[in-house]
Amino acid sequence: MSGDGSKKQFWKRNTAKVPGNIQHVYGAQHPPFDPLLHQRFSTFLIQSPPPPHTLPPTAPYIIQSGFEVNTRQPELRKLSWSGIPRQVRPITWKLLSGYLPANAERRESTLHRKRQEYFGFIEQYYDSRNDEHHQDTYRQIHIDIPRMSPESLVLQPKVTEIFERILFIWAIRHPASGYVQGINDLVTPFFVVYVFEYIEEEVENFNVSSLQEEVLQNIEADSFWCMSKLLDGIQDNYTFAQPGIQRKVKALEKLVSRIDETVHRHMQQYEVEYLQFAFRWMNNLLMRELPLRCTIRLWDTCQAEPEGFSHFHLYVCAAFLVRWRKEILEEKDFQVRCFFVSCCAVPEPQCVLSLRETPPPSLTCRVEGSVRLH
Repeated sequence: MSGDGSKKQFWKRNTAKVPGNIQHVYGAQHPPFDPLLHQRFSTFLIQSPPPPHTLPPTAPYIIQSGFEVNTRQPELRKLSWSGIPRQVRPITWKLLSGYLPANAERRESTLHRKRQEYFGFIEQYYDSRNDEHHQDTYRQIHIDIPRMSPESLVLQPKVTEIFERILFIWAIRHPASGYVQGINDLVTPFFVVYVFEYIEEEVENFNVSSLQEEVLQNIEADSFWCMSKLLDGIQDNYTFAQPGIQRKVKALEKLVSRIDETVHRHMQQYEVEYLQFAFRWMNNLLMRELPLRCTIRLWDTCQAEPEGFSHFHLYVCAAFLVRWRKEILEEKDFQVRCFFVSCCAVPEPQCVLSLRETPPPSLTCRVEGSVRLH
């Protein structure tokens, strides 16, 4: 950064005015309780439908047939786009990811079958983690997990053990890519959301091993399958030479050149390659750039988008660049590169990402400032 003492570093300014510590604001982790929104989300949790005259007119995404309640994905996605209440986020994520079927009567049997299938993989593959042809994979997973955040969660021995199993089993079952650094970060949001199904306090301060063993097994299996569903859509990010990331970085460069040519030319002038900073944004899906609470909120929207992690994520990254354009344009030469390193290290950036005009029109991850991409 510049040596000019009169020039404040943007991430060290007064936290009362600009990005700093996360405040308890609307949608930063989950929307505040809204009776109408909660009623709309809760209707798809009904196990047996109420009499027709009691159904709210705002629930057109429910199709009733006897004692069967089906969820209409388009309507559920529309409701989820601007944030999912914490109380129903676990089941909503399972539905949006495709892990749970829309037919309510099939959900319990599906969960039972998939959980049994996952632990069948454990019995079949996990003992091979120390075999010669698998030990490098397991060793890298074992090294990477302590580097994850939040440390208070992942360093709990029980959580470390669960993450090691999830990542190793996924790697064994996907030999085209195997385990790649960055995949480890993608377990955390699912794990935390599914722990919320059983606790009321914040997970960072919770002793996960105090949960019953059966509950932990269910959380582990559900996290594995939902992470797998996510990675099915972006697996080319992690195959040899990571071609998916290469394409996304090029697409980001093209997008920024269209929506903010000044920023694009500035980076060209000082020979800043998009790959230098955007690789990690694509590889870790911004897990290292945002605090966990904002990541979870952002993933509400990404999962509500049909191609949220393979396409919509590109617009999120572009919003970051436009949001910090003033700071980018103030930097010169190698300091532009330093800016991106520093920006990525902001512990809890507060920026509202109003990402594009899609109903609902704004992403309710509240922070100071806003960016709109059209």
